Amino acid sequence: MIRVGVAGWPVKHTRSPAIFAHWFERYGVDARYELIPVAPEDADSFFAELPAEWAGVNVTVPHKRTAAAHIKLEGAGARLGVANTLWRADGVVCGTSSDGPGFVASLDAAAPAWRDSNAPALILGAGGAALAIADALRATGCAVTVANRTLAKAESIAASTGAAAIPLTDLADAMAGCGVFINATTRGMAGIDPLDIDLSPLPASAVVADIVYNPLETALLAAARSRGLVAVDGLGMLLHQATLGFERWFGIKPEVDAALRAKVVATL
Repeated sequence: MIRVGVAGWPVKHTRSPAIFAHWFERYGVDARYELIPVAPEDADSFFAELPAEWAGVNVTVPHKRTAAAHIKLEGAGARLGVANTLWRADGVVCGTSSDGPGFVASLDAAAPAWRDSNAPALILGAGGAALAIADALRATGCAVTVANRTLAKAESIAASTGAAAIPLTDLADAMAGCGVFINATTRGMAGIDPLDIDLSPLPASAVVADIVYNPLETALLAAARSRGLVAVDGLGMLLHQATLGFERWFGIKPEVDAALRAKVVATL
């Protein structure tokens, strides 16, 4: 049996086991997906010599930069210096970040017309998710603006990705011309205050996306739907980012379908 898993601290909250169990059954793969708790003080040694028992590993907070420092990086991982998916190739541990591409794939699946507008994307927040999403959107040719309370953090993402950076005081003006508005903060997550923001400046054609998936229907998405805007929840990003690991480990590009969504929703 092939052993794969997710390394982080903590890891009990992850929905990845449900995702991969669905694909193991669907594609007849004899494998087991395990939780791998790695304490921060042990992270360097763990990723420097990834134990041979693991055919592949997903990486979650707070280890994405630590993992990246010890492996051969490709694609978005090399550009950003982070990794959430590791695999072995010719005896070398390789890795990249699939978070940004996962977001774009989710957007393509739920709101494919976003690409037709040629309008810029506006990202609220300047953490790791915002960085990954800005990079992936820029890779499609989309113009991106990052807004954050601490402007220096938005400017750091802008410098890394070719995006623009603005303070929150300029948010309404930026919303007026954007095609996709993205909440890349944790606001609205279960147990955290909702994102209280006026969506009226957005064009009627805008798409509103939230990276939060628990709850699926955040206050932001409910407000978007009440305005008649297309709303994209955060579960799609979670599901689509997982496809890369499965493909690298088992040579199969797995499908993100309604059955998979239903199984993960049942765990929320």
